[in-house]
Amino acid sequence: MQIYKVGGAVRDRLLGRPVTEIDWVVVGATADTLLEQGYRPVGADFPVFLHPQSGEEYALARTERKSGRGYGGFTFHASPEVTLEEDLIRRDLTINAMAEDQQGNLIDPYGGQRDLQAKQLRHVSPAFAEDPLRVLRVARFAARYAPLGFSVAPETLELMRQLAESSELDALTPERSWKEISRALMEPRPDVFIQVLRECGALAAMLPEVDRLFGVPQPTAHHPEIDTGEHVLAVLRQCARHEQPLPVRWACVLHDVGKGLTDPAEWPRHIAHEHRGIALIEAINKRCKVPRECQELAELVGEFHTHAHRALELRASTLLELMQRFDVFRRPQRFEAFVAACEMDARGRHGLEDRDYPQAAYLLAAMAAVREVAVQPLLERGYKGAELGEALNRERLTALKAFKQASEKTR
Repeated sequence: MQIYKVGGAVRDRLLGRPVTEIDWVVVGATADTLLEQGYRPVGADFPVFLHPQSGEEYALARTERKSGRGYGGFTFHASPEVTLEEDLIRRDLTINAMAEDQQGNLIDPYGGQRDLQAKQLRHVSPAFAEDPLRVLRVARFAARYAPLGFSVAPETLELMRQLAESSELDALTPERSWKEISRALMEPRPDVFIQVLRECGALAAMLPEVDRLFGVPQPTAHHPEIDTGEHVLAVLRQCARHEQPLPVRWACVLHDVGKGLTDPAEWPRHIAHEHRGIALIEAINKRCKVPRECQELAELVGEFHTHAHRALELRASTLLELMQRFDVFRRPQRFEAFVAACEMDARGRHGLEDRDYPQAAYLLAAMAAVREVAVQPLLERGYKGAELGEALNRERLTALKAFKQASEKTR
């Protein structure tokens, strides 16, 4: 029995990056061998075991054969006769198909170290095209390593294009796709993820509402970058720059999808694009089975982001309606995330990335003012039921009017 460190741990050590988790491959052993040594089996599909002390994953060397559609359409064969090279060749990229033995010697049968030096994301074998999930994985790796200068090799991009043009992407489950999308959006360059998907045609297949934004113009006075799709990429770059959480990043991907429905005769204006986008965002969230927190924020940002941009002009009554729509009294964090997404939207414009966005502080201060209105004094005055709600709204509106007057004096 021989044990090898494989995959990401080897790749990231060679890149000088932190190694967060280690995967191991066991050659020349059976499941019974590992069970006898105290390893714990995990998963029904793969011969994977957890080390009795470290808890790290140890997989028996295996080969695979395409037997159906999609990510799960493979038959696996694990036996003591399977070599390390046979195990490595089934992996996606050459930089992920390297191993180290227990003495620290590098085993690199498919040129992973060469591609690290060339900063290329290149497939290991033609079998790459058998797994549609690899389209998303490669785009995610491109988003991770773009700051280091990595790009997708042309021949690998061509295989990804072939997968996108086939019906294989349709076989991916929404849950598996969302796992890759959500991870990719949290990488250092989430915009590169979208770009790579677009280059190979996968964006049109999976998120056609976003793909449609490329080539749609906006007014130059407000958007020097003009192209709506390029604006979305710029907003995502700001999300990464300001270390925004996943719900904010997802909302930023979808916030302008309504502009894709504008009649070209009306370009570059997009009147009421917020309302046109509501149904689209809801459909995307449902199709992709997006978690509720991400769903809700994306829908609210899509509908109300222009309210935030005009916050200083809004009447107190409109501000109150906005606060109520977000339920800031019970869920202030959601409103804070909304404000953050709107600020990223404002900063995601060429040449305006560092411009002040006073609307953010203004909206958060308005929320603080309205949340300070106490219920207890109204209860003590005998209000209850519907009358209590009406009285509370009056007090909150009064507080917002006072806040608005005070802020206008300081501007």
